[in-house]
Amino acid sequence: MNGFINFMENKLSGPMAKISEQKHLRSIRDGVISALPFIIIGSLFLIIAFPPLPEKWAISLWAKKHIFEILIPYRLTMYIMSLYIAYGIGYNLSKNYKMDPLSGAQLSAAAFLLTLTPQLVDKVGMVLPMGNMGGHGLFVAMCTSIFSVESLRFFKEKKITIKMPDSVPPSVARSFESLIPVAFVVIVLTLVTVVFKIDLHSLVDKAISPLVSAGDSLGGVLVPVFFITFFWIFGIHGDSIVGTVARPLWEVYLAKNAEAVAAGQTIPHVAPETFFQWFIWIGGSGATIGLVLAMLFFSKSQYTKAVGRSAIIPGIFNINEPVIFGAPIVLNPILIIPFVLTPFITATLSYFATVAGFVRPTYIMVPWTLPAPIGAYLSTGGDWRAIVLVFINIAISFFIYLPFFKVYDNKLAQEENVTTVTEKTSLTL
Repeated sequence: MNGFINFMENKLSGPMAKISEQKHLRSIRDGVISALPFIIIGSLFLIIAFPPLPEKWAISLWAKKHIFEILIPYRLTMYIMSLYIAYGIGYNLSKNYKMDPLSGAQLSAAAFLLTLTPQLVDKVGMVLPMGNMGGHGLFVAMCTSIFSVESLRFFKEKKITIKMPDSVPPSVARSFESLIPVAFVVIVLTLVTVVFKIDLHSLVDKAISPLVSAGDSLGGVLVPVFFITFFWIFGIHGDSIVGTVARPLWEVYLAKNAEAVAAGQTIPHVAPETFFQWFIWIGGSGATIGLVLAMLFFSKSQYTKAVGRSAIIPGIFNINEPVIFGAPIVLNPILIIPFVLTPFITATLSYFATVAGFVRPTYIMVPWTLPAPIGAYLSTGGDWRAIVLVFINIAISFFIYLPFFKVYDNKLAQEENVTTVTEKTSLTL
């Protein structure tokens, strides 16, 4: 066991932590996260447009009548999320390189827009198609943002810039410093999109289609589940490491699901991030809500009883650091077994329940700190069966954790009893 722990700490955790902190990956992660307010608010307008209420109710009839107007905020927020994310990636990558973040953000947004081909529409004029500005264009947004900032960095390091006198205000000087790299990026992407008529979005679609298909399979669900719990066993924040790599793909799934609902089409994807959040990570990574409930009601040890009392409220809101480090689960040979096993079982059950149509796929991003039944209900657009699935998964979590917890709790209780007897004997003497 000690050898394996040393291997994890010295050979695996260090390199994985470095990967998660790599400049480009970190900038992509932070860029995606920066757009979350727009994604969440845009999702809420989907709930208003398609209220989780019977169709004959007045509010449902009103929403159906005004659906075009209701969906305008959605189409200008979540529906064009890749534009906001491109800006966020450019900002964060420039910041990581200690360059002017605003210049990088603006150039990244412009570069992404240059991958879209304007169309002429009678009586309207030139129209910019929005279809590739949502989740569909996310990978192109990543590539163009990195290309833009790396171009800025190249020209700056090679000193191929227009240098203004020291008397010029800094904001004006920075603008002129960016003039040559901006011209370079604009010309390159204009040649690609306009002159050579290369559709970068179609090319990227073909390149990542195997990844998209694999990520939406049962294996694509279980692999991140395993690695997130595996890293947490050693006290490493598995969500950050795995999420850095997988979150862009999850965002694509979520955006495409939302677009399908808005268009009245079948929801295509099973496994956006909201699927993991509301059906697997109930109470936090490892589905530890079951463990907290076992601590609360079946503890013999004073220690586990105290941990259960302190962890139940955070656990309801999906915050489980108190139990991960308090129980602890980290490096605990007894509790790590259900910590890995439970989400595997709930993930498999939830996947097949969704694929079979027993539960509607998630397509709305709601705050992750909501209690799981509420979050699942809202993220599926008001599917009451999602609440049932959540409670089934909580029951599964509880019954898997319970026997392992009892073994661990009895061990602690015996140690406490020995300590108490020893203290009483010392006092008597």
